[in-house]
Amino acid sequence: MAKKPPIGDPVQDAPHVGAPKHAAAGLPAIGHTAKIAGAQMGARRATLTLLKVNQKDGFDCPGCAWPEGERRHTFEFCENGAKAVAEEATLRRVGPDFFAAHPVADLAHRSGYWLGQQGRITQPVYLPEGGTHYEAIPWERAFALIADELTALDTPDEAVFYTSGRTSNEAAFLFQLFAREFGTNNLPDCSNMCHESSGSALTETLGVGKGSVLLEDLYQAELIIVAGQNPGTNHPRMLTALEKAKRGGAKIVTVNPLPEAGLERFRNPQTAAGLVGPGTALSDLHLPIRLGGDQALFRALGRLLIEADALDDDFIATHTHGFDSYRDAALSTDWDEVQRATGLDRGRIDELFALVLGAKSTVVCWAMGLTQHKHAVPTIREVVNFLLLRGNVGRPGAGVCPVRGHSNVQGDRTMGIVERPPAAFLDALRREFGFEPPRAHGYDVVRAIRALRDGAAKVFFAMGGNFVAASPDTEVTEAAMRRARLTVHVSTKLNRSHAVTGARALILPTLGRTEKDRQTGGDQFVTVEDSMGMVHASHGGLAPASPHLLSETAIVARLARAVFGDRSTVPWAEFEGDYDLIRERIARVVPGFADFNTRVRRPGGFTLPHAPRDSRTFPTATGKANFTAAAVEYPAVPEGRLLLQTIRSHDQYNTTIYGLDDRYRGITGGRRVVLLHPDDATAAGLADGDYTDLVSEWTDGTERRADGFRVVHYPTPRGCAAAYYPETNVLVPLDHTADTSNTPASKSVVIRLERPHPPRP
Repeated sequence: MAKKPPIGDPVQDAPHVGAPKHAAAGLPAIGHTAKIAGAQMGARRATLTLLKVNQKDGFDCPGCAWPEGERRHTFEFCENGAKAVAEEATLRRVGPDFFAAHPVADLAHRSGYWLGQQGRITQPVYLPEGGTHYEAIPWERAFALIADELTALDTPDEAVFYTSGRTSNEAAFLFQLFAREFGTNNLPDCSNMCHESSGSALTETLGVGKGSVLLEDLYQAELIIVAGQNPGTNHPRMLTALEKAKRGGAKIVTVNPLPEAGLERFRNPQTAAGLVGPGTALSDLHLPIRLGGDQALFRALGRLLIEADALDDDFIATHTHGFDSYRDAALSTDWDEVQRATGLDRGRIDELFALVLGAKSTVVCWAMGLTQHKHAVPTIREVVNFLLLRGNVGRPGAGVCPVRGHSNVQGDRTMGIVERPPAAFLDALRREFGFEPPRAHGYDVVRAIRALRDGAAKVFFAMGGNFVAASPDTEVTEAAMRRARLTVHVSTKLNRSHAVTGARALILPTLGRTEKDRQTGGDQFVTVEDSMGMVHASHGGLAPASPHLLSETAIVARLARAVFGDRSTVPWAEFEGDYDLIRERIARVVPGFADFNTRVRRPGGFTLPHAPRDSRTFPTATGKANFTAAAVEYPAVPEGRLLLQTIRSHDQYNTTIYGLDDRYRGITGGRRVVLLHPDDATAAGLADGDYTDLVSEWTDGTERRADGFRVVHYPTPRGCAAAYYPETNVLVPLDHTADTSNTPASKSVVIRLERPHPPRP
C-alpha cells in the first residue's frame, strides 16, 4: 500500500466562529467520517476496517468505553470512534528517516495535532544523553538500557509506571505484576485524572467503585439525568442509547453549564429518519448550572423529596445507613445558598423535581463535569444520596452511571493498575506467584509529578497515553519530566510527551487494537472491560504497521526478563507466547473472572458481578449503602474573576487532536478560543472576536498564563468560562485537586482576562 503523506502544521490560533448547532450527527457525521477515514487509510481499507469495529468477532474501538448491546448494527461505531480507528490504521509512517530529519527541539515546537498526524512509529528509537535526535535501536538494546537504569535505582520507589486506558486487560495485568515484582506500587493511571472521584465516592457509599447500571437499565429508566457530560462529542454512541430510552418513554434532563447539540437533538446516522428527518429531541429539560454547583442541586432535590414524603422507606430502613444525619443536613438546606451555588432559580429546580416525582426509576449519568472539582467526591456522594432516597439502586431502570472515557480505563483498574491496592488483591498475587508484593501506597498522577519534580523519582515508564499533555500545570509537569534520568513511552504515534524527555529517552512502538497479534502460541486476542462492567474479546485483523512492532504484552514480558533474568517466579516467556495463560492467572487472582478463557470466548463476553446491582448487598464498612451528610461546597470566585472549565472540541479525543474544528459549537480552523457569556466579556472590555490572555490565580499568589485566545460569546452561565485542553492545562495548578481522590480540579480554575500587549490584530 502507498504511504500517505503527512500534513503540514497549520495555524491554530485564528479560528472562524459561526452559530452553534442544535443537533448532532446526521449526514455531516457520515461525511466527516468518510473524509478522515479515506485520508488516513484509503477507501477500501477504511471500509473493511470500520466494518470490524465493536463487532463480536472484531476489535474493540480504541476510543471511548461505551458498551455495545447484544444486537449490534453493521456500523457499530461513531464519528469520533472512526477517527480513532483511522489514526491507528493509517498508512502514514514515522520511521528512522523522520527522526533523522526532525531533532527533538523541532518536535517540541510542533503542535500536538501535527505530531499525531505524522503516522505510526515503525521501530524503537533512543535519545541518548546530550543527543539531539532520536536514533533507531534494536529491541534487545532498548530493554537492556531500561533494565540497567531500573536496577541502578536506590529503591524501586524511584520508578513510576504509568498506564493509559487503551491498554488491554492482559497487558495491564502483566504491567502491574512486573511493577510489584520489581517492588513498587507506583502505578498511576489516567483514572487518577478523570474518574478517581467517582471510584472514591462510590466505594464509600455503595461498596463498589463502578457504575451499577447496564444498557438495559437505561432503556427501562423513566428518568435519566445527564450531569456534567457531553456525550455528543465524548461518547457519541451513548446518544443512540438515549434515543432508544426516549422512545421507550424516558424523560431526559441535562445538567450542564453549556448547551450541547448532541443532547438537544440527535439525528441517528444509522436510520433513514436520522439522515433525512429532524431526528429525536433528547432533553426534556436543560439546567444551565454554574460550574461546581451540582452538589447543591442534588442536596436541594433531597430536601424536596423528604418534605414531600416521597421516599422508599422500606429500602432506606433495610439497606441503608446514616439516613437520620443526612435528613437533618438536607432539611437545613438554604435556598439562597442553592441559588448562589447553582445559578438556577427555584422555578427551574421545581421543574426538575416534578420530573423526579413522576419517575419510578431514575438513572444519573455523569463524567468529568462532576469529577474534576475540589469537592467532587462529596458531589458524587450527594448523587448517591439522591438515588438512595427513592430506592434507585439495585433494581431495573435505576442506578449510578459514571461514564468512563478511554476504552479500557475501567479494565486496567480491575486488573490491579492502582497505586493503593487492596490487601486482598496483594494477598492473591502472593499466593499465585510466590513473591511478596509491596504494601506501601504508591504515587498517583499528581504525586508522581511531585516526585519527579523533587528528584524522588528518576525513571518514568508510560504504557501508552500522552502524560505530559494530559497532566495539569504544564510547565511544572514538563520541568519534572526533564529531571528524570530516563523516560520511556510505549506508543503507536507521536505525541507531546516524546518531545519532553528525561536525560535519556526511549519510544517503544506497539501494536494497535486493529492489528493482528501473532505470538509463538499462534494468533492472540486481548480483552477489555467497558464502562458498564462487560468484559469481551478484541481481535485485530490488519497486518502490523511494521515488522518491528511488539504487542504491549510482549513488551512487558521481555522487559521483565531483562530486569529479573532467572530470578523471577513468574513465567514471563510463556505469558508472551500464549495470552490464555495470562487469563488463567487472572481468573485465580481477580474476583469475577472465574473460567475467564471459556466465558470470554462466548460472543459478547460476560458481565462482571456487582453486588449492589445484583443483590442489593453493599460491601461497605457498615454492610449497607451509606448516606453521607457533608457540608455543601461550591467554588468561591473573587470579584472581577471567572471560573474556567477545560473542555474537549469535537475534533479531539482526550489529548489526541483529529482536526481543528468544533462544528457543533460553530468553531472551525482553530483551538485557541475562550467561551464567555456576553455580559462577562463586556465587563472585561472585550467584544466577540477580540483576543485575550487567560491568567489563572492560585491561593499561594502564583499565576499561570495562556496567551492569545479569541473571545467567543456563548450561552454559558455568568461567571463561567470554557476553553479547550490541553492548551489550558497550563492554567491548572498542580495542587488544585479534589479532596480524597486527588484528581486535578480542571473544571473550576479561577482566572482573569487580560488584554494582550500589543493587542492582537
